[in-house]
Amino acid sequence: MSSHRRYLFVDSFVRRVWMAVVRWSAVWSLGAALPIASTAVRAETPATVEYSRDVRPLLERRCASCHGAEKQKGGFRVDSAAAVLRGGEAHAPAVKPGDSAHSPLIQVVEGVIPDLRMPAKGEPLSTAEIALLRAWIEQGATVPVESAAEADPIRSHWAFNPVRRPKVPVTALNRGDSAVNPVDAFVAASLTEKHLTPSPEADRVTLIRRVYFVMLGLPPSPEEVATYLADSKPEAFERLVDRVLADARYGERWGRHWLDVVRFAESNGFETNRERLSAWRFRDYVIAAFNQDKPFDQFVREQIAGDSLGADVATGFLVGGPVDIVGSPDPTLTLQQRADELDDMVSTTGTAFLGLTLGCARCHSHKFDPISHREYYAMTALFAGVRHGERALPRAEGQMATLRRLDREIAVLETNLVPFLERQAPVTALRKPPSVTFGRNIDEFKPVVARWVRFTVLATTGAEPCLDELEVWSGDKNIGLASRGARASASGTIAGFPMHRVEHLNDGQVGNEHSWISNESGKGWAQIELAKPERVTRIVWGRDQQGVFRDRLPTDYRIEVANEPGQWRRVADSTEREPFAGGPQVAVAPTYRFDGVLESRAAEGRAWLARLDLIRSERKAAANSEMVYAGTFVNPTTAFRLHRGDPMQRRELVEPGMLALFNPMTLATNAPEADRRLALARWITDPAHPLTSRVIVNRIWQHQFGAGLVSTPNDFGKNGARPSHSELLDWLAADLVSHGWSLKHLQRLILTSRTWRQSSAPRADGLAADAGARLLWRFPPRRVEAEAIRDTILAVSGNLDLTTGGPSFYLHEVDRENVYHYQPKDRFGPAESRRMVYAFKVRMEQDGIFGAFDCPDGSLVAPKRSASTTPLQALNLFNSQFMLDQSEVFAARLRREGGKSAEGQVRRAWILSYNREPDRRERGDAIAFVASQGVPALCRAILNSSELVFVP
Repeated sequence: MSSHRRYLFVDSFVRRVWMAVVRWSAVWSLGAALPIASTAVRAETPATVEYSRDVRPLLERRCASCHGAEKQKGGFRVDSAAAVLRGGEAHAPAVKPGDSAHSPLIQVVEGVIPDLRMPAKGEPLSTAEIALLRAWIEQGATVPVESAAEADPIRSHWAFNPVRRPKVPVTALNRGDSAVNPVDAFVAASLTEKHLTPSPEADRVTLIRRVYFVMLGLPPSPEEVATYLADSKPEAFERLVDRVLADARYGERWGRHWLDVVRFAESNGFETNRERLSAWRFRDYVIAAFNQDKPFDQFVREQIAGDSLGADVATGFLVGGPVDIVGSPDPTLTLQQRADELDDMVSTTGTAFLGLTLGCARCHSHKFDPISHREYYAMTALFAGVRHGERALPRAEGQMATLRRLDREIAVLETNLVPFLERQAPVTALRKPPSVTFGRNIDEFKPVVARWVRFTVLATTGAEPCLDELEVWSGDKNIGLASRGARASASGTIAGFPMHRVEHLNDGQVGNEHSWISNESGKGWAQIELAKPERVTRIVWGRDQQGVFRDRLPTDYRIEVANEPGQWRRVADSTEREPFAGGPQVAVAPTYRFDGVLESRAAEGRAWLARLDLIRSERKAAANSEMVYAGTFVNPTTAFRLHRGDPMQRRELVEPGMLALFNPMTLATNAPEADRRLALARWITDPAHPLTSRVIVNRIWQHQFGAGLVSTPNDFGKNGARPSHSELLDWLAADLVSHGWSLKHLQRLILTSRTWRQSSAPRADGLAADAGARLLWRFPPRRVEAEAIRDTILAVSGNLDLTTGGPSFYLHEVDRENVYHYQPKDRFGPAESRRMVYAFKVRMEQDGIFGAFDCPDGSLVAPKRSASTTPLQALNLFNSQFMLDQSEVFAARLRREGGKSAEGQVRRAWILSYNREPDRRERGDAIAFVASQGVPALCRAILNSSELVFVP
């Protein structure tokens, strides 16, 4: 670009910016500096104008489609009387009672302001309509008492009001028939208002293909179709629905929908994009939850606070989003990264469970919904102790029983081997026992009778001391176990961590996740009260006998016993050991000598030692815990309101708390970490909560019909869409709660309705009145999603592996450097033939073939997928090596199952692909095509056909 043209460009740009500033300044001062509206054309003013009867319907009908003109520069909202009278951040009140000429509302509807008009789209208001608004303003712009609810930002919005179970409407469909499905009654009532009628029921083959695609994401097999067609008894379709709901593939299909909602993926995203190799356990948890019909309220609670509810894997929801693991010495960047992590948790919780865009209140109070800036940070305080990362899963009872059995055998063998311990003389030359270790430590002493044993910590390697088990041994028995009647107590316990409790001191389980941590830095005591006075010979203790954690180790301690309360007697302490030198300490293995004794006795000792080595190896292997990427939990830091969302601009301290729109609740600033999330989980799943049941009902409806009753599934706020059938939504929400939050009950109710079973064929009257079928005068047909397309191709070709669960398979080759790179595979074998829900989900990279079919990558929540049609999709399906391979596999299946004749192979292809016979023309064309191009070419064409992956 020449310098002359560059200056012209800059000059033009500056002029445009200046004109925009001038227009913005004029709009900002609306009502104070605007020209008086034209009065040249006036319609006759009505004698009395009422807001509810005359003004509100006009504003809602003609001006409120985009919240007035607020989405334009300097516009304002007119969707409620309060908004009109109150004004907003960029304008004065829209009306000046008694002065219509200077009211911004009139200025805008008359087009006085350049580049600002209302309605934003469509024809402008007529002279008569403007005159009506003028008259209302001139008469004082009064709002009747019954409209005062508009001033309440909560009561004025439908979604924030309690769910009420409305009466089922009576229509010609259900008059005198109480057995009619309520879904049909509500839909019929809406259709009647528009002078429409439902479509007739679809044929049986269409219905079984529809129910399989919608519920399982796969086509039915020819055998499954034959079974259904052969069932001539009443309620055959209801029995089909029951079989489908009991199918394990149901959880895979509907689990995938939920994973979209909660932005699940198995890599970190950002620059390094490293793998999360244990995140698949959360995916399997979701699939199992749908298959088990886990009550939805329990499903929600477990995902927020599963570590407190016996469902540790479920908290994978909290840390399912992307995370930037690149550290920095810059405190600003570090704080910003942490703020982004918390925002992801808060925002996803809001959209997934409540249908609220909580993230919009991060920098300022929400522009549309009653969510203040402070409330947003009260919500972040609930998650302040949650960190990204893996943690060990609690051991199963069978594993714990194995460990207890091995520990008992180790103790017996160690006791048996005591006579063979190498002993040195004289006493002054005896070496002290080795230093304390992070693993298993033994303190032996002369036998003493005691009822109480106390372990007092005087110093640690840092932070509060931790003990994973405090064992009290008498001979070959651990008499300090709770199962033997012993009771544990302590000086105090760190708050907020269910895995660190005093009960873990003697529960027989070792490892960090079953341990006690003191509430005092560097000190504290733990005590075991035995069921009765016992002869005690040694104490066994450890910080983490699984060998994972190397911190919080007691280095200075004493062990005391008492037979009467308060009469303590020291029996061992850390001074009797080698001093702790720092770093990972390894216990010195004792040396056993078998000389100087009878050979038979020596042989017995050597056998015991060999057995001891073997059992210790077995125990080490049995102690390994499975890991899951489900977050770690630390003591929450203090939360503050961040001015404009900037972590460097802290303002006042904020207590953890819930939103004011329903049963507001505030917790103490020192509330334990787990208690915070548990309180949130219970608040969200309160049966009276106005949003939770509505939101999940809407999600289920969306995947049944292709669109939700509310078309903005993640936004039930004032900026979202209103429901197409509001009473039906509330009836279903109330019914869901009353049936124990059973999603399968809800699914069955919808599936067995006449509305769901009606034909998808278009009708002229329906298309004219409701082209998108939002009123459900027909079943809305649609293409299935990327995963179902791939699964269907594999199923029809006979190549689908239905193995469930377990680690993910890869559709990418991975270059594992500091920054991970994922290259889409172009060759696929048996390992890649499982359902696509089990494919390793990579952020920022798509599968090379099916990613083009609007497949989300997990970087953001995906409440609903778009359905594009692009050349790249066609090219991928037609030319990819995957499709060429599947065409060959499909052709081999046709030769195997259809016989040697082209006619038999064509017939089998249609039955496998479309669950129907080919018509005469299709048969003739296909046979001719096979003769000229071969069976694989026909298979390739079929696998690319729309009918194969279409919900009819």
